[in-house]
Amino acid sequence: MSLDKPSSRRVVITGLGAITPVGASARDTWAALTAGRSGIGRITRFDPAGCAAQIAGEVRGFDPSAPLAAPLHPRGGDGEPVTCVVSPKEVKKLGRFTHLGLAATLDAYADSGLDAHRAAVRPERIGVNLGVGLGGLPEMVAMHDVWLAGGYRRISPFLILQIAPNILAGQAAILLDFRGPNMSVASACATSGHALGESLRTIQRGEADVMFAGGSEAVITPLGVGAFAQMRALSTRNEAPAKASRPYDADRDGFVMGEGAVVFVLEELEHARRRGAAIYAELRGYAATADAYHLSSLAPEAEGSRRSMALAVADAGLRPDEIGYVSAHATSTPAGDGEEAAAIAAVFAAAKGSLHVSGVKSMTGHLLGGAGALGAMAAALAVRHGVIPPTINLDHLDPACAALGLDFTANVAAEKRVDFALANSFGFGGTNASLVVGRI
Repeated sequence: MSLDKPSSRRVVITGLGAITPVGASARDTWAALTAGRSGIGRITRFDPAGCAAQIAGEVRGFDPSAPLAAPLHPRGGDGEPVTCVVSPKEVKKLGRFTHLGLAATLDAYADSGLDAHRAAVRPERIGVNLGVGLGGLPEMVAMHDVWLAGGYRRISPFLILQIAPNILAGQAAILLDFRGPNMSVASACATSGHALGESLRTIQRGEADVMFAGGSEAVITPLGVGAFAQMRALSTRNEAPAKASRPYDADRDGFVMGEGAVVFVLEELEHARRRGAAIYAELRGYAATADAYHLSSLAPEAEGSRRSMALAVADAGLRPDEIGYVSAHATSTPAGDGEEAAAIAAVFAAAKGSLHVSGVKSMTGHLLGGAGALGAMAAALAVRHGVIPPTINLDHLDPACAALGLDFTANVAAEKRVDFALANSFGFGGTNASLVVGRI
């Protein structure tokens, strides 16, 4: 199978940023993931008493107005340095998903080394595609309560800025003077996978040289958690939070809500080489498909997911047996994990003896709009460092998964050279995204 690519422009990863339940930066998050450290605990953002699910992967101790370690000069040194994620005065104008997303964006920006080269990089050639799955749900609910109590005059004039999905991308562009393509993807739990893939295409088409791409989410609220709990989608292992998210385990009982943000700096290869950028990996392939089957369940035999993976591998110009690691969507739901695992086994049947699979949601919970980028970060850093993060809490492998003959990297990271890896993200509505990264 072969596909016509938009152009021969190659795209590499030159920066990573993250703020997650296990780390306040991409570096810290990766260290926690490879150590198999859980960030899941009892919910503190509200009192969960009375809810069936009382646990989540929260970003704790986060101050959106805390100063950065060093000032930035995104306007080539001509403007005032950026010293805060959001100034204390501006914090109230923005929602938590934007706060988290900006923190990850600035982490990625600092990591990329672009700041030192801004005088030579046209801002019109730097774009943004940062998505969110559910947007400003906490702020919307809180303001509804204010309206009920005090009427229309009590509604904040900042509410729309707090809840609109594209405000994260817009604020990132304002903060860092990015004047290229600016957009926001919203495709449920596939959001940031699509944002990365569509940013790859933007650079391949020649519409930008650099794209900041990823996603953010912050909906750990009574309504958000309660709604998923009513769907019976969440784990109720409240007495053992760190053990609750357990992809592929026979005793899994649902996913765990998480929050956070992950952002990539994607850059055209020669552009990156000219400025001497450090390169993590190449983003080689992308595919997006639809199940066209059910709003919240995978298609039979995960048909859409299988197609997404196969098309992404073909788009990368590879054979399935060249993929050494799959960073799986793996939410810890009884049905979803098995369907995805069967699809992986089918697509990579010729590589099962050497393929590793793992689910990092076992440690962070499900970041929803940020999940695809987190999974892609795991794939990219596995390629970069030769370490595959584990699936923790995998104590009793589901017999149906065991029958597939896959290595699910149970509980302990695996050291292994990985030349090419694939990352999956799937979302409600039957939407799928698969990405392929490779050694450069």
